[in-house]
Amino acid sequence: MKFKPADKIQDLQYFGEFGGVNPSISDSSTYTFLSAKTMFDTFEGNTEGCYLYSRHSSPSNLYLGEALAAMEGTETANVTASGMGAITAVIMQLCGTGDHIVTSRTIYGGTYAFMKNFLPKLNINTSFVDITKLDTVEAAITPETKVLYCEAISNPLLEVADIQGLSEIAKKHNIPLVVDNTFSPLNISPAKLGADVVIHSLTKFINGSSDCVGGVVCGTTEFCLSLKDVNDGAGMLLGSTMDSYRAASILKNMRTLHIRVKKHSENAHYLAERFEQDGLKVSYPGLSSHPGHTLMEKQVNKEYGYGGMVTIDVGSLEKANDLMELMQDRNLGYLAVSLGFYKTLFSAPGTSTSSEIPEEEQVEMGLTDGLIRFSIGLDNDIERTYSLMKQCMIELNIL
Repeated sequence: MKFKPADKIQDLQYFGEFGGVNPSISDSSTYTFLSAKTMFDTFEGNTEGCYLYSRHSSPSNLYLGEALAAMEGTETANVTASGMGAITAVIMQLCGTGDHIVTSRTIYGGTYAFMKNFLPKLNINTSFVDITKLDTVEAAITPETKVLYCEAISNPLLEVADIQGLSEIAKKHNIPLVVDNTFSPLNISPAKLGADVVIHSLTKFINGSSDCVGGVVCGTTEFCLSLKDVNDGAGMLLGSTMDSYRAASILKNMRTLHIRVKKHSENAHYLAERFEQDGLKVSYPGLSSHPGHTLMEKQVNKEYGYGGMVTIDVGSLEKANDLMELMQDRNLGYLAVSLGFYKTLFSAPGTSTSSEIPEEEQVEMGLTDGLIRFSIGLDNDIERTYSLMKQCMIELNIL
């Protein structure tokens, strides 16, 4: 049967303790035991179905983790208090002093800062490479390399990673491939393509309502249990624990994820095509002009489209700022970071979400001052949105 992630979510069934159609929220930080022996066994990780302390696990977090594992097609998943909580836990679990990471030169600014600025304090070093060139990636691997890391669709340049090709390289060198799939939930299924670990910032498309922060690590049972080990698990010891109320809220929102992703993709594709026809410099993986379009065609779950992220280069930071301010004034969206909201969000990543990357490196990778990153919303009348956005560009002499 064809892998259909949304259907796997749909097949999950949880009843509340009183028969509610939503699971009961576990509003406890600690849990009682009928015997000291059971507490000991649970603390050692030898007892299934028993809970000890909510930093270790809770029913609410477990429900959400199972839904996310079903979506990504992995054995299990651990939820965290933020996307960075997931990223840092995975890297710290896989790497130690003297180790090395190979990653993309274009990744989320927080991930870049963690790898570039923080990890060297622990004598863990990172090579930032053009992830779209497999020979360059493999050439960067050394005997000390312990992780190959990428984003399925990169932030903010929307480069498409060849996950299957990267997986083959990773397996050849006996290292795990870790893929951040935040920009493309349901659009791409990295585990199906060979990724060993899949990470998301749940804050974005998966939650979809911009009201909480969360993350997840999807992988094998063995790896996810290692993250929660009380003696040396990075997820456990670094303490990035999701609150049960937030887990319950995100789980409810996941039920509409397939509908939202399709609409985000439909709207983004429409705007990208129209603005490209108008002569603007547009980047969107669904366009044949995108350098990664052919690869995206091989990897995409076409039912869900090519994603909700679009970039447009308007030539200068001044023009970018003027356009974003005018679009916000005309109620076309919000000048804000993050993505996956029902309203369109836009920002100039060079001075916001990617500002941690030095200016000379931004230039080298092609991140220009005039680039605007759009997270396209769920507008019902996207033709009207296009007309209004175009009018803003005409007024500012961008078109």
